[in-house]
Amino acid sequence: MKYPFDKTQAQEVLEKKRKALGRGLSYAEKILFLHQAGNGIDRTPLRGKEQMSMIPDRVAMQDATAQMAMLQFIQVGRHQTAVPATIHCDHLLRAREGAEADLKNALTTNREVYEFLSSAAGRYGIGFWGPGSGIIHQVLFENYAIPGAMMIGTDSHTPNAGGMGMIAMGVGGADAAEVMAGLPWETTMPKIVGVSLRGRLHGWASAKDIIFEMLRRFTVKGGTGKIFEYFGDGAENLSATQKATITNMGA
Repeated sequence: MKYPFDKTQAQEVLEKKRKALGRGLSYAEKILFLHQAGNGIDRTPLRGKEQMSMIPDRVAMQDATAQMAMLQFIQVGRHQTAVPATIHCDHLLRAREGAEADLKNALTTNREVYEFLSSAAGRYGIGFWGPGSGIIHQVLFENYAIPGAMMIGTDSHTPNAGGMGMIAMGVGGADAAEVMAGLPWETTMPKIVGVSLRGRLHGWASAKDIIFEMLRRFTVKGGTGKIFEYFGDGAENLSATQKATITNMGA
């Protein structure tokens, strides 16, 4: 099912899932099931145990990992990507002397890489954000994050886009290449952990304090194989950028 969803079709899929599970669905589950690949749409994988095949709405790549991903994709022989994709040149740009000097050095040092990625992007209809155009996870948040959608990115900070109410996950270059080639993205059906937030942040408290408390309780490895779904009036009182801080640091 491609985004944006046909409302009637989406309702039918979700109702079928509710009946199969005998309960209501969380927001994260709705996104997962609406992106489940066609052959498995009648099957509901067990959380944390069984594989799930999904069709993301978008693929994003940073310049360091995009090189191999594009080389793999080119071997497929497609004329364009199966889903919208973008390349962001930010990782090879090193901060040393200042914005202007660092950009100049990057353009010289990485000229061959940038030329390859730019030409490949143009050839296959992929969006290209050149050096100096911004940090990938912030560009994604401001330009491509859509509530209810699903995006995979070859950058560990891709979950930053979760602040806009979408599922955004960091993956390897091979995963990105496969999805661009039209294959489903396969991963273990994640466990869903509900986090109730109440009230408002006060004084010096910030969104970082929320995720710091989560890290204290679950450790830095506690989110592996899980989706943390925040709800309650406390979640409603957070801005999109505050939510992005939580989803980014909680990945």
